[in-house]
Amino acid sequence: FTGLLTIHTHHCNILIFLYILNCSKRTIDLFNAMGSMYAAVLFLGVQNSSSVQPVVAVERTVFYRERAAGMYSALPYAFGQVAIELPYVFMQSAVYGIIVYAMIGFEWTAAKFFWYLFFMYFTLLYFTFYGMMSVAFTPNHHIAAIVSSAFYAIWNLFSGFIVPRTRIPIWWRWYYWACPVAWTLYGLVVSQFGDVQDRLEDNDQTVEEYLKSYLGFRHDFLGVVGVVVAGFAVLFGFIFAFSIKAFNFQRR
Repeated sequence: FTGLLTIHTHHCNILIFLYILNCSKRTIDLFNAMGSMYAAVLFLGVQNSSSVQPVVAVERTVFYRERAAGMYSALPYAFGQVAIELPYVFMQSAVYGIIVYAMIGFEWTAAKFFWYLFFMYFTLLYFTFYGMMSVAFTPNHHIAAIVSSAFYAIWNLFSGFIVPRTRIPIWWRWYYWACPVAWTLYGLVVSQFGDVQDRLEDNDQTVEEYLKSYLGFRHDFLGVVGVVVAGFAVLFGFIFAFSIKAFNFQRR
């Protein structure tokens, strides 16, 4: 499982490099960088979520037997499953983050670099926990894949990249704030460009002003965004633990 994620991560590094390499060096570079963030989050995130599902399904079957034998209860098992993912996801996000950060040419400051790693780490973490969670409250990983794929499409639509939040109809805008990918994209973009005062060549606005007016992104909201993204990982982890304890799909 870990080896598979490593391969997918390196594939994503190559794709992002080719994407940036073939982009024009004009003012659309801002959107090129946003596109690389958006594509990487969805590609790596969905791969993490999908890859972990059959593994969790097999381990849950073993857990049913061991719980029946009185070896351990549901919550220690569930939290152990959550904890073991932390170092592996950190390694994945570090490998991806360091390579891609250098290739794209983001500003080399400690704050911006560690914000980038922070958002990538917790994003890959909540995608992984989401995949585990979807298995925990469904009978098998086949149904979990169907259920989770529906939300991948919804998260993609409401991420704020295809349709910016300021252009989403007001009666649908609430779902933007409930979409974890939207918070991730907000954090990645604002942490890198939210304080840039350079003026766009084809627009009489600074990068900061343009992000605020067109996308609704504010740099002073960065701390809140970081808390929310980390909160999604914690939420999905707790739902996984609760589902393991509450639901029993064992067939006798």
